[in-house]
Amino acid sequence: MDEDIVWAVNAWPCDSGVYELREDGDRVVFRGQLSLFEDRGAALDVGGTQILFDVADRALPEGADGSWVEVRATRDHVTVWPYEV
Repeated sequence: MDEDIVWAVNAWPCDSGVYELREDGDRVVFRGQLSLFEDRGAALDVGGTQILFDVADRALPEGADGSWVEVRATRDHVTVWPYEV
């Protein structure tokens, strides 16, 4: 994933609690549980697959770690090895 998480721009809380990976227009939508790391990195667990992100300079809200989150990225920033989506 070649796009940073920016809260309220491409990442939002999600109450669904259901893993999801889908396309929506020119975006790829990931839904899963977020884990934050001390080095400003993050992983989104989407059904047992860990998708790694960097967190942009804007801080994520308190309680984001472990919460259900939806992240949207443009298709040209998503690579599924060895294919591109």
